[in-house]
Amino acid sequence: MTNSPLTPGLAAARLPADTILAGFANYDPALQPHEAAVAADRCYFCYDAPCVTACPTGIDIPLFIRQIATGTPEAAAETILSSNILGGMCARVCPTETLCEGACVRETAEGKPVEIGRLQRYATDVAMQAPQPFARAAATGKRVAVVGAGPAGLAAAHRLAMLGHDVTIIEARPKPGGLNEFGIAAYKATEQFAAREIDWLLGIGGITLECGKALGRNVTLTDLRDSFDAVFLGIGLGGVNDAGLGPANGVLRDAVDFIAELRQTTDLASLPVGRDVVVIGGGMTAVDAAVQSRLLGAENVTIVYRRGQDRMSASGYEQVHATASGVRIRTNAAPVALHKNGSAAEIEFAYTEDGPAGLQHLAETFRLRADQVLSAIGQRLAVMPDGLVVAGGKLAVTGPGRSALPGVWAGGDCTEAGEDLTVSAVAQGRDAAEDMHIYLMGGENG
Repeated sequence: MTNSPLTPGLAAARLPADTILAGFANYDPALQPHEAAVAADRCYFCYDAPCVTACPTGIDIPLFIRQIATGTPEAAAETILSSNILGGMCARVCPTETLCEGACVRETAEGKPVEIGRLQRYATDVAMQAPQPFARAAATGKRVAVVGAGPAGLAAAHRLAMLGHDVTIIEARPKPGGLNEFGIAAYKATEQFAAREIDWLLGIGGITLECGKALGRNVTLTDLRDSFDAVFLGIGLGGVNDAGLGPANGVLRDAVDFIAELRQTTDLASLPVGRDVVVIGGGMTAVDAAVQSRLLGAENVTIVYRRGQDRMSASGYEQVHATASGVRIRTNAAPVALHKNGSAAEIEFAYTEDGPAGLQHLAETFRLRADQVLSAIGQRLAVMPDGLVVAGGKLAVTGPGRSALPGVWAGGDCTEAGEDLTVSAVAQGRDAAEDMHIYLMGGENG
């Protein structure tokens, strides 16, 4: 692929192929056994450990680290995966510095936490070399449809299968994974890790995967309710928020689409990239898009965020990684217009001020050259299933994911409780599955 249909006129990457490949290699190498033992020895094995409370999936962190310290990483992996079946990916993409490691007692006392994320990766990587340790319970005869093969849907499907139910996953894309497969920086999950983890997860049996089928296009929620005993919706978002810049003119595109294209490209050196790239937004997607633009050879990459840097949802670690990669971060500025004259393009921003009355656009503006503008200002719910209540632009749920319709649950980004975190989606899918099991077995209005 030498040119992208969404980025006409851009040149292919300007760096040598070997330089690009080196840049997209895993930037956080795995621990070796001796390193893991040393890292595990730093843990205080706290009783009532704050790191466990800070983990959305509630992994027993002191236990799994003690198991690594005693030379049993397989047992450590089972401890992790019993709470978080996508623990391998979460070890790679979780903002551990603001979750478990941010709550670590060593972080509070010394400013250097136990390397929980890297230890979790070490254990789960060992586990993926063997069949998973979980087995299906006796068949219940119940059939469940899971719509969406992202983190929430996969976690729900695995837990339901483990409890003895037959699960059919319906996925709109040509392959499963959701944002783990299509939406994160390639250097965070190298060597097709997302796909390998899913193959390992599906090894439990009892799960059928049907790709290329979308809710609202090939199947309706009514169809699923008629054909299955329960339904879980993990449909994510997918609708792109409007940047308010008018016609794209071949310059503006969605940052998630850019990342997805990159993730599915086998020849990175052929991927088109701008010379001057501007990324609008302040989250992890903005950082991932900006850093990868630099790795592909963009000369000038700037992230522009409408509020102060302390309000950016990208973690401090990610922000430092961006600036260390040569990305500039400008704050308190909002896009107001995209100007194009032939092959030249500029994006105009107004300075902003965040006060008691909310975000205010000031009169003064500035422009940045941009032959490629990537919008990372968030997504919205793209599918509105009939009969469901929407709150704040997302599906309303109660308790562990129950929707307004009997027999229908939801979790992940598509729900009002959803966060833009893989680990939170896993927790919601897992907890919904446990509640669905009670319902399917005749309890709680089942």
